[in-house]
Amino acid sequence: MGEGCKLRPIYLLAGGPGSRRMGRDPVLARALASSGVARPSVAYVGAASGDNRAFLAMMAQYLRLCGAGEVTLAPLAGRRARLDRALDVLAGADVVFVSGGDVEEGMSVLEAQQAVPHLRALYEAGKPFIGVSAGSIMLAERWVRWGGAEGATAEIFPCMGLAPILCDTHGEGEDWEELRALLELAPEGAVGYGIPSGGGLTVHPDGALEALGVPVQRFVRRDSRIVRLPDL
Repeated sequence: MGEGCKLRPIYLLAGGPGSRRMGRDPVLARALASSGVARPSVAYVGAASGDNRAFLAMMAQYLRLCGAGEVTLAPLAGRRARLDRALDVLAGADVVFVSGGDVEEGMSVLEAQQAVPHLRALYEAGKPFIGVSAGSIMLAERWVRWGGAEGATAEIFPCMGLAPILCDTHGEGEDWEELRALLELAPEGAVGYGIPSGGGLTVHPDGALEALGVPVQRFVRRDSRIVRLPDL
């Protein structure tokens, strides 16, 4: 990166089963504190859950518990979607938070609203981004979907690509089945990162990766096989 680079680390959090705590989540708290703002305002991107209001209320409460200030929905999904309003919310917030749900649904919403270039421009201008669960995958390069009879076929589709990696979240219970499927369709030598429940992965602007909370599992496609590497 050249001198004067504005890019900020991206925080990819797992969430998921086992990540809930009675109190403040230190991984999410660290991600919010990285903004350098006390009680940072948060633009909430709920595209992966269709801007579900109950889920927003739950997540907003948890974000505030972990150090956030005002949490405002950037309305991009459903009948209440307003790109102009969403862009105002995104531009005015200290942090952009991409929440969980369904990765394919979330990317479909962002593409239909033509929001991805705006999000990329905000990131390149130095806006901090945090993802959780499906939101983390959406911030990465690609994901996999199934089609055909009974989901018999799989194909890769693009995500936002702000974090130049392949990853999955809280998939340790099924030995990262979806991440493995993604890597089987990826080029030889592709590495995938499995972020376990309660953990996170920091993607620094220079490409350095840092596990948060718990070790992050790594897999590589090698000789048409998926091989596990030492944990990060």
